[in-house]
Amino acid sequence: MEWFKQLKDTDPEIFDAIKSELGRQRDGLEMIPSENFTSIAVMQASGSVLTNKYSEGYPGKRYYGGNQFIDVVESTARERAKKVFGVPYANVQPYSGSPANLAVYMAVCKPGDVIMGQNLSDGGHLTHGFKGSVTGQIFKSVPYHVRPDGYIDLDEVKRLAEENKPVLIWAGITAYTREVPFEEFAKIADSVGAYLAADISHISGLVIGGVHKSPAKYAHIITTTTHKTLRGPRGAMIMVTEKGLQKDPELGEKIDKTIIPGMQGGPHNHTTAGIAIALLEASRPEFKEYAKQIVANSRALAAQLSARGIKLVTGGTDNHMILIDLTPFGKGNGLLVQEALDAAGMTVNKNTIPNDPSSPFYPSGIRLGTPALTTRGMKEGEMKEVGDMIADVISEVKGYQLPGKEERVEYIRKFKGEIASNRRLAEVRSRVLELCKRFPLYPELELP
Repeated sequence: MEWFKQLKDTDPEIFDAIKSELGRQRDGLEMIPSENFTSIAVMQASGSVLTNKYSEGYPGKRYYGGNQFIDVVESTARERAKKVFGVPYANVQPYSGSPANLAVYMAVCKPGDVIMGQNLSDGGHLTHGFKGSVTGQIFKSVPYHVRPDGYIDLDEVKRLAEENKPVLIWAGITAYTREVPFEEFAKIADSVGAYLAADISHISGLVIGGVHKSPAKYAHIITTTTHKTLRGPRGAMIMVTEKGLQKDPELGEKIDKTIIPGMQGGPHNHTTAGIAIALLEASRPEFKEYAKQIVANSRALAAQLSARGIKLVTGGTDNHMILIDLTPFGKGNGLLVQEALDAAGMTVNKNTIPNDPSSPFYPSGIRLGTPALTTRGMKEGEMKEVGDMIADVISEVKGYQLPGKEERVEYIRKFKGEIASNRRLAEVRSRVLELCKRFPLYPELELP
């Protein structure tokens, strides 16, 4: 593409970094469940002239002139979001998921109000009231947890709601591998008069594809990022359901005002265009098949890992995500396994597990998923191969054990050096490269 030639001529240093990143993505298995590969069309829109325009306000009500075409883009994105999710209201301007969730708080809560969300180490998100997040500092957070089997403890949710009378309850996940029980959450929220907000950032593509229950009938508010299973650019949306408007007919207007002028300035129009394109792609029949394949791949990968003796939180998965429990090999080894898999060409992320005996910085779990692998065209047969490679890497490094705090820095440095020259990991890396060549990424994208 001519644009890339201009980029190379203008800034060869940045060009080389982009080219190297493309090579990394092409030659490795991207398995962080919150990541995916957009279409070329989404990337083209996200790098378009729309980035040049200031558009504070909303379609037909801008603070600046010259927004007649931006209005078309944003209105199109909003209408497509309403259609695919079956809701009457959508705001497509949030810069990312965290500001979108904060906007929900500011629209329905006052500082000091009681809120409830899934505990972070139990699979919830920072913005659902974690103590280290502003959401756990501005509001009185009462977290709920999972049962010993790893499933959400709905009895505890009900008890805590009755005891604390929250204004807002979050039903949403970031490291939970089972279907979110929106209907049960709704009964609890309704019984105490709370707003129910469904954060479907991870599963929005699965909801559209019909392989995860939609929260539209049960929640008052829905938030989602747009770059995970939805396969769009890095942005976010807030939606209000019919149930939400019945509870408060002005809820949509309150959220609009919270975004602008309350929290943000000009929207990222190039991202809005990318969101619109991703929503169009998600409305097509082939996307439903894609969503089904994500889950089929996830279950196949989980089954192979289990067959190889790898312990999984909840024993499996209902969605796109798998959470590996590494405690049979010691505590706090998530970082070591993440580094070893990265050396073998497989990108995952270390993650806490329920009742983790270690810390978030050195957790005892690994989180991985299948959206990006599915985008490349891989299916159940390839998941068996991937599962074997992951198990081989874990087996190779299971003898390592993270030491105490005083010795960790030196131990990790030495560990990285050893795995860089490990013959078994090099052999797995070769298998990864061979698999990637069978499923090329962006073959139409040629950089000079």
